[in-house]
Amino acid sequence: MDEQLNHAPGGFLTLSEDGIIISSNQTLLEELNYSLPQIIGQHINKIFTKSAQLFYQLYFVPLIKVNKKVDEMYLSLESKNKKEIPVLLNAQAKVRQNETVIECVLIPIRKREELENALLVAKKEAEAALMAKNKAVSDLEIALRSLEEKQAELLKVNELNQKYNIETKKELELARKIQETTLTDSISNEYIHIEAFYKASHELSGDIYGIYQIDKHRYGIIILDVMGHGISSSLITMSVQSLFQRLISREGNPEIVIKELDHHLHSLFQNNEEAWHYCTVIYLLIDTKEKKIDFINAGHPPAFLQSSKGIQELNSSSPPIGTFEGVQFKTTTIPYLRGSRLLLYTDGVTDPFGFNHLKPLLQDNKTKPMHDLKEMIIQSMNNTELAYHQSDDKCFLLIDLH
Repeated sequence: MDEQLNHAPGGFLTLSEDGIIISSNQTLLEELNYSLPQIIGQHINKIFTKSAQLFYQLYFVPLIKVNKKVDEMYLSLESKNKKEIPVLLNAQAKVRQNETVIECVLIPIRKREELENALLVAKKEAEAALMAKNKAVSDLEIALRSLEEKQAELLKVNELNQKYNIETKKELELARKIQETTLTDSISNEYIHIEAFYKASHELSGDIYGIYQIDKHRYGIIILDVMGHGISSSLITMSVQSLFQRLISREGNPEIVIKELDHHLHSLFQNNEEAWHYCTVIYLLIDTKEKKIDFINAGHPPAFLQSSKGIQELNSSSPPIGTFEGVQFKTTTIPYLRGSRLLLYTDGVTDPFGFNHLKPLLQDNKTKPMHDLKEMIIQSMNNTELAYHQSDDKCFLLIDLH
């Protein structure tokens, strides 16, 4: 490696298309307290924190594949002695000798915390300077001069913080768009008609759903709600979404799907109790030929099956996934009549007035077209007299069975 680049005032490394470390400069090795042989040939995850590993897979990889570059991505490295190092990452994919390599520049940003601390120190010193104006004239002049200096520092720090906030909002908006592109489309055919509603409470959502046609007569439908809101919850939904998509599309067995999702959550947080999250989930396998529904509800609000016989609740029979090791998830099978209607939802649709308000909506409007009923449910969520709890993600699915 070029001597200037090897000792540049910032980290530099190259990756293979699969994320394997090909080379690294000495500056980065010294930051991480590794020798070159200890990281060459290793996956980039070796030098990332747990959260950075997840962020790399969900956002860095798609961006580098689509745009061939990544600009100013905020991540944290982990040194050999487990020290966390915040960095800004810039990367660009290039083709060398018919192989794609990814060049990465990693700039430590420890100054960010120092700037925030400087803001607090400057504020205290400015207050002290104001108090000093009751002293002698000479002391007042010194205090005013100090105050002006601290104000200049505050303006500089504030400018840097505003720049960081703008960059963070851009990253969150991009992440939101990526998250929304993973949502599956509605389905409408001679056997089944499915419509979805999805709205995040913040830039990112902890709710996710999936609609999959397994074969001519079988459909896998899942709706999942991760504890909490915002970035951490959304990263987990992205992580489990790729897993349940593969599991459902392959065979759709409810017990296999829920068991694998439960195992995945336990494996994510087995060494970090502070980062632990759980999910409520309901998964339905609908067979339009046999006119039956196999389902598992793990801690999720009950789904409703409306037919000419009335409304049947698909209640929870086990705790949320990711809570306890060794939980046995059992499938419940129920038949359905032609012309039945299903409603699945997350708790953001019903808070604060409870899921019982949905049953009268279904019962009183059972002959209405699905689109009209969907608009009525949305209107009920927007009712200003009732919906005083607007801080939760909202998601629901309506399914007509022909």
